[in-house]
Amino acid sequence: MYEIVIIGAGPAGISAGLYSKRSGNKVLILYNENSNLQKTEKIENYYGFANGIDGNSLFNNGLEQAINLGIECKKEEVISIEKNDKTFIIKTEKQKYEAKAVIIATGSKKLKPNIDGIEEFEGKGISYCAICDGFFYKDKKVVVIGNGKFAINEANDLKKVTSNVRILTNGLQLDQETEYEFDTRKIKKILGEEKVQKIEFDDGNTIDVDGIFIAVGIAGGSDFAKKIGILVNNNDIVVDTNMRTNIEGLYACGDVTGGLLQICKSIYEGAKAGLDAGKYVSK
Repeated sequence: MYEIVIIGAGPAGISAGLYSKRSGNKVLILYNENSNLQKTEKIENYYGFANGIDGNSLFNNGLEQAINLGIECKKEEVISIEKNDKTFIIKTEKQKYEAKAVIIATGSKKLKPNIDGIEEFEGKGISYCAICDGFFYKDKKVVVIGNGKFAINEANDLKKVTSNVRILTNGLQLDQETEYEFDTRKIKKILGEEKVQKIEFDDGNTIDVDGIFIAVGIAGGSDFAKKIGILVNNNDIVVDTNMRTNIEGLYACGDVTGGLLQICKSIYEGAKAGLDAGKYVSK
């Protein structure tokens, strides 16, 4: 049991962790893959660095600062968040954690496969949330596009409503073993009239489908939000001035809330979320 679990180790997540920990709470930061910050070659518009700093150094400095303060930081991919009566269950690829409050600081997720027809059929057979839309496809043919744990977790959710589930990796290798039928062929385009009907591969062959679920890469903030019932606007999590979502005890901060996608904004929102989450768990 932790007082506060933070998902993400970028500027927002680390800032939230520092302020949460200084309030006397037991804090865990979970993170996976590279932060967008690490991919930034040079940052010149951030306070305190006269000659700029590369993003990877700033990221590692933040992580080290959190560890030095006594915050547990674990590199584990978060697959799902569930709410019990008074606590949250955070499921990773390795285990489960329980927390009184959760702060989502996963950054902005911009992963969408470059396949003809994706945008055309969004909402017409293409979905980004198995829990949200799976019941529309009871006993129908569905596929999940993705090649990692996130894709397999979506397939697990879809299996509850239909036995006809297949994973399409779109030319990539599957990251782990799975019970599901999978196809590694590259996808050329999605076909249909008023809704999705077929998927065409680069080799010219097609398969019939009723629904397509996109689960590329790892789960992002909006993916968690949709599954647990957080309000989302254009894939940005909706928060109030204290970074609270519409679910009590669940916060979001940084790029995942939209607006100005800058480090200074992420750090400010992380501080707000960490302070308010500390007050919430002290109740």
